[in-house]
Amino acid sequence: MGFLPLIKPYLIQPFSRHTPERRYYLLGMPVFLLLGNYYLIGLPYFRNLSAFFIGTVSSAGFYWLLVGALRLVVRTVIGRFPHVRQAASRTLTMLLLAAGITTGLAVIYVWFYSLIPVLNVSFSWDTVLPIWIVSYIVDVFLCTGISVYFTYSQWETNQIENDRLKRMALQHQFDALKGDLNPHFLFNSLNSLSALIGEDTTKAERFVDDLARVYRYLLQAGKHELTSLQTELDYTRVYANLLKTRYGDSLNITFHVADEYRLRSLPPLTIQTLIDNAIKHNVMSVSNPLTIRINTLPDGRLEVKNVLQQKINKIETTRAGLANLTVRYDLLSDDKLVIQQENEWFIVTVPLIDLGHI
Repeated sequence: MGFLPLIKPYLIQPFSRHTPERRYYLLGMPVFLLLGNYYLIGLPYFRNLSAFFIGTVSSAGFYWLLVGALRLVVRTVIGRFPHVRQAASRTLTMLLLAAGITTGLAVIYVWFYSLIPVLNVSFSWDTVLPIWIVSYIVDVFLCTGISVYFTYSQWETNQIENDRLKRMALQHQFDALKGDLNPHFLFNSLNSLSALIGEDTTKAERFVDDLARVYRYLLQAGKHELTSLQTELDYTRVYANLLKTRYGDSLNITFHVADEYRLRSLPPLTIQTLIDNAIKHNVMSVSNPLTIRINTLPDGRLEVKNVLQQKINKIETTRAGLANLTVRYDLLSDDKLVIQQENEWFIVTVPLIDLGHI
């Protein structure tokens, strides 16, 4: 593929992009003008000043018309068939359209010359036929070269993008592991446990069990790309119990999940990430509790929404949790995470992946 960068400026770019580099097209003009006029007019083209002038101007006009038409065809076809897997359709369509244009222009070209007496050209199909043959050969090389190069460029771009997404995913896994073992979470949990031991030993024992289940799930989550919604809900309820012990009536988390979607899949820790994001960016109190609702939608997506009670002194943040979730879905599914704000609600809609239809 080492020759491809060499042909890009001279073969691909002039036809596939808008560019002021007219010198690319000028390279082909001498061949088109001299050979075309010599074929149709013969030696009088070089001997008769009027024939030379009229033939040159006429050929130049047809040449630029042809270049413009081919550029339009290439850009249109590439826009219609932009993907690597569409290479065959792209090449065939480009060839057919280019052949149609050159066929028509060749006829018009000879006919136009026949109308000018000083050129002394007679219109006949025998005269048009060699022009068709040469034009079709040029069309094949031009369209095939453009399509091959474009396919290679798209493949290379896809590889670069895939590598970028994989690096981001690896970084996410590392960040998630650091967040999963967050010492602040453990410290707060131990403080809550310490308070419970002196107040209610039964609750304290249940708290320890829930904390162990949470950390067990956290440590296993990084080993799997997807988990079932039911498994994620079971874990989230345990995690919500820990949060409820800490925040009491200041936090209200509700679940409304249809049974038919419980076997669908999503990335592990998705719901926890959205809950943590809501707690991080909003205030809560007993008199003004933070409400978080987790429910499924009729179209098979999961919606996690929280009341907007944003902190007055907000800490500048890039919402890394939401960014990581977006990247994970870019890797796993064509469906995208939807983040929106409606009135007093902050809403994240999560696609649920049906593994049976992949």
